[in-house]
Amino acid sequence: MARKEGLIGRKIGMTQVFADDGNRVPVTVIEAGPCTVLGVRTKGAHGYDAIQLGFSPKKKNVSKPSAGFFKKVGVPVLGVVREIRLEKTEKAQAYQVGQTLSVSIFEPGELVDVVGMTKGKGFQGGVKRHGWYGGDATHGSMFHRAPGSIGASSDPSRVWPGHHLPGRMGGDRRTVLNMTVVRIFPEQNLVLVGGAVPGATGGLVLVRKSVKTTKAQQQKATSSK
Repeated sequence: MARKEGLIGRKIGMTQVFADDGNRVPVTVIEAGPCTVLGVRTKGAHGYDAIQLGFSPKKKNVSKPSAGFFKKVGVPVLGVVREIRLEKTEKAQAYQVGQTLSVSIFEPGELVDVVGMTKGKGFQGGVKRHGWYGGDATHGSMFHRAPGSIGASSDPSRVWPGHHLPGRMGGDRRTVLNMTVVRIFPEQNLVLVGGAVPGATGGLVLVRKSVKTTKAQQQKATSSK
């Protein structure tokens, strides 16, 4: 399914706000944009519809190819460059190189998807990585958190592919679907979304308009505006 327009942002942290009915709502604060359009991809010329966005100014350690690219498009050097797929060629053609996108493309009550990288936890054992129970903690069991036997000796005489074992944990791309935009602060380039988003504080995220919105969710989002 094609992606919809969105913004590159940075996770600031979590806090809480109070809704109109007095209920407390946990939210994640995201600095979304401003993002500059660096390129436009159309299906006729490139085989797909997308816009290339840049985020976060960069002044140090700029390679010559990057400096040449930004000089060509006439935009100051930006540290983060991403492409966002669009639905139709007409939408891609509506953007211009050098155009700036801000949080104004979102509205309170709208549903968005947030993409981020989960926290990296390094090499972890099976108890933490897969939720194994582990062995007895008392009576001299001598077996606590080790994997133990992982395959029969005679049949099948091997370990099945994909068997859960210790290994690297975290640092994966994750998407949280249909998060509600609670509030927007255009002056500070901040958007508050209900709930938690993947990644550590300060990590990069992608906030895009929801791609799997059901009719019931659309009615709920419309009624909450």
